[in-house]
Amino acid sequence: MRFAIKKWADVLQIISGRNQKEVLDPTGSYPIYGSGGIMGYANQYLCEAGTTIVGRKGTIDNPIFVNERFWNVDTAFGVSPGEQLNPRYLYFFCRHFNFKQLDKSTTIPSLAKRDLLSIEMPVPPLVEQKRIVEKIEELFSELDNGVETLEKTKQQLAVYRQSVLKAAFEGRLTRPYRETKGFEKWEMVPITAVIAKNKNALKAGPFGSALKKDCYVSSGYKVYGQEQVIAGDETIGNYYINKKKYEELSSCAVAPGDVLISLVGTVGKVLVLSDTCLPGIINPRLIKVTLDATKMLPLFFKYYFESAYLKSLYKEKAHGATMDVLNMGMIKELPFPFCNVKEQRQVIAEIESRLSVCDSIEKTVDAALQQAASMRQSILKKAFEGALGKKRRHHVTNNYGAHE
Repeated sequence: MRFAIKKWADVLQIISGRNQKEVLDPTGSYPIYGSGGIMGYANQYLCEAGTTIVGRKGTIDNPIFVNERFWNVDTAFGVSPGEQLNPRYLYFFCRHFNFKQLDKSTTIPSLAKRDLLSIEMPVPPLVEQKRIVEKIEELFSELDNGVETLEKTKQQLAVYRQSVLKAAFEGRLTRPYRETKGFEKWEMVPITAVIAKNKNALKAGPFGSALKKDCYVSSGYKVYGQEQVIAGDETIGNYYINKKKYEELSSCAVAPGDVLISLVGTVGKVLVLSDTCLPGIINPRLIKVTLDATKMLPLFFKYYFESAYLKSLYKEKAHGATMDVLNMGMIKELPFPFCNVKEQRQVIAEIESRLSVCDSIEKTVDAALQQAASMRQSILKKAFEGALGKKRRHHVTNNYGAHE
């Protein structure tokens, strides 16, 4: 038995999207789809049910199967199967296919209809396509159940993490030591009471115009931004400025032990710079805090700043129309728990002794989630090589090739 290899031009139709302004209707019966999902509703449609959306521009590698009639915008193609294709079979092929290899743009990823129509795919009989789809969905369902369990575990770990931080900054974790170790009563103070005594101890990044694209060089002084803070890794990133620009923006320079706070989007994430951090400056999306080490330890500050309690204090003010934004004024209004450094060290030790196990479990869960994503691609690869769940007497002659 041989599976025919056919070009898309011979087995399907690609429906170009159109601007949705004229058909936009909140009470419309048909969803309006872009490459990222539903963008509104319309009173007309362009694509029939069972069509797969493939991004024309922007997100080109996230196919979406739509089981109803819909309108697609001009940045999304509707890939509609002909009589020779099972709609779900086509969708899963799109999930498997690497559309990025067809991207010829230099800026925003984009696809051309002529290139899509030249794609080749195996087209077995419809009954075989149905069997392949059923097997894929069976295996994906098993994976989904496992992923759901892993995601629930992550949520439970997040709740546990916050319960530890809550107890820590209510003073409960160090209460047993308070009498024996002479710890003093806690008080709440503004951030200005615990920062170093220099004019740049609490500093926002420079205005965006101070760091235009032409300021960057291939090596020199590092520009620290959200990517390092969100990832918790100061070593990533490859933006640098020269010495002259560094000296011009010296008020935004960083030093070991400085605390960097994310201000936009993923607000409130904190990174403490290590003793071996590269010299550099912060970009406009960060605030730098240089603490007085005799009053507050950087890790104590970090754990408190990332606690749910503190986030609850600024969350409403920081919530913007399009993204969350934290600013210097909000930070200056926040109350910070103040106790002696000796107790702060004990608080940090108590937190880390509890969270170390939590972190280890979370790493295992994240690894399992990555493995699940890889398994999906492995399942799809086998499906379109004819090697999914059924022994065959024929063999694969190429990646999408004929089976004999």
